[in-house]
Amino acid sequence: MNKNFKILTFVATCMTVGYFSGLVTRSAITTWYPTLIKPVFNPPNWIFAPVWSLLYVLMGIAAGLVWNQIENEKEAVKKALLFFAIQLALNSLWSLLFFGFKNPLLAFLEIILLWLLIYETYIKFVKINKIAGYLLLPYLAWVSFATVLNASIWWLNR
Repeated sequence: MNKNFKILTFVATCMTVGYFSGLVTRSAITTWYPTLIKPVFNPPNWIFAPVWSLLYVLMGIAAGLVWNQIENEKEAVKKALLFFAIQLALNSLWSLLFFGFKNPLLAFLEIILLWLLIYETYIKFVKINKIAGYLLLPYLAWVSFATVLNASIWWLNR
C-alpha cells in the first residue's frame, strides 16, 4: 500500500468517527446545550464542526504518516497506532458522555484521560515521524481548551 492510501484510510476513519460523534451531539445542541450556563469564552456553536473536521483530517494524515513507517519500525508503529485508536475511541466517548448522557462531570473526568492519551500518542508519533507528531499539536491544543470549557460548564451548572 502506498502512503496516500494509508493517509486516506485514516482520514476516512477519523471523519467517520467524527460523523457518528456528531449524531449524538446534534440533538443536544438544539435542546439541552442551550439551557446550560456557559462561560464568556464559550465559542459560538457554528465553530465546532469546521474545527473538528480540520482536526480529524490532521489526525488522519498523522496516523497515515506513522503507518507508512511500518516496515522500518514495526513495533513502535503498532504501539503508536494502538494509542491512536484508544484516544480516538475516547474522543468519541466524550461526545456520548457530555451530549448523550448530559453529564458534564463524567465528560470532564474522561476528557482528562483523553488529553493524556493524545499527549502520549503525540510522543510516540513524533519519535516515528516528526511531522506526524506536529500534526497532533492543534488537536492537543483544542482538547486543552475543551477541557477548560468542559470544566467551566460543569462548575457553572453544578
